Amino acid sequence: MFHTNLKKKFSYCILVFLLFAVICVWKERKKGSYYGSLKVQTKEFQVLKSLKKLSMGSGSRSMSSSSTQLPHRLTQTLSPRVPSKAKLQPTFQVWNKDSSSKNLVPRLQSIRKNYLRMNKYKVSYKGPGPGVKFSAEALRCHLRAHVNVSMVEATDFPFNTSEWEGYLPRENIRTKAGPWHRCAVVSSAGSLKSSQLGQEIDDHDAVLRFNGAPTANFQQDVGTKTTIRLMNSQLVTTEGRFLRDSLYSEGILIVWDPSMYHADIPKWYQNPDYNFFNNYKSYRKLHPDQPFYILRPQMPWELWDVLQEISPEEIQPNPPSSGMLGIILMMTLCDQVDVYEFLPSKRKTDVCYYHQKFFDSACTMGAYHPLLFEKNMVKHLNEGTDEDIYLFGKATLSGFRNLRC
Repeated sequence: MFHTNLKKKFSYCILVFLLFAVICVWKERKKGSYYGSLKVQTKEFQVLKSLKKLSMGSGSRSMSSSSTQLPHRLTQTLSPRVPSKAKLQPTFQVWNKDSSSKNLVPRLQSIRKNYLRMNKYKVSYKGPGPGVKFSAEALRCHLRAHVNVSMVEATDFPFNTSEWEGYLPRENIRTKAGPWHRCAVVSSAGSLKSSQLGQEIDDHDAVLRFNGAPTANFQQDVGTKTTIRLMNSQLVTTEGRFLRDSLYSEGILIVWDPSMYHADIPKWYQNPDYNFFNNYKSYRKLHPDQPFYILRPQMPWELWDVLQEISPEEIQPNPPSSGMLGIILMMTLCDQVDVYEFLPSKRKTDVCYYHQKFFDSACTMGAYHPLLFEKNMVKHLNEGTDEDIYLFGKATLSGFRNLRC
């Protein structure tokens, strides 16, 4: 009888010990990274399995043998080797600015190699690099000096012909946009869902959004303000609702379409990626008072050159993403740019867009666009904290206006 009671008491002690271990794992998980969350979940599952076995009557194991069943990291958590008064600072594992194509899954590695072989835009980069190192400050100066963020003007041929008379905005975009102090660039990433960032985004002086990303029904997560909407030419050309949807009637519109590598405006006009010109004119007839600009087609390649220069390997010979173009655009118009969910937060997901149910890891890591290398650049330029990236998906970049180069 005495022996049975002792066994029961011993089993209860082990149960209490393992319950304490589960609590420790939970605390550890709260301050951990999403990149390691699967490992933590596996450890929790192992502990719960041990509890289940014990509850079924495995009370005859010794204390030492039970402790060997605990995961190594749990043992370290329960028996820290630091003084009790020492405070451990939480670490936030976020995007690594030195990421390379080796970080891509095999499918995306194969796609990247295919694009390198295809070279649709006849890229023949002869600049410095790859792998040129810049400090963050020097890189900002380099971008400002080498990337001319400007719009097609009515004096550019063939936009100076009678066929285009009255279509392009009369005022330069600098008279319509900025200068602003704090601006937000809101990606369309699926990880914005449930972010509760809407009010913070709307508190900025200006907000840039992309393509057909809506605010209706998503206000709590993405806000309501739209100052500039940057769209690719595919949307303007093929999206039937573009001409009639009120989504596009707010703020300044900018459309971009890449030329062949560094081709001038007349050559690009003869061979655009998407022939959006007729839809552009139709929209201008319907909304003559709304500012609607065409990004100069060489600008994406000027940015691509800098990306290739600083990247440690060959990048896709395709134009940068709308997201990266929008970031550089706002850096020319604002003193400070907060970029949301371009660098993924703890809410990282393979859902491409917060307003659609479309899954593809390429939306985060890149396939057509050199997105991985763009994220490396943004992480290098980031002046915010890793905690801001992890919790809010927010990177903070200084604009070009006040640079002393």
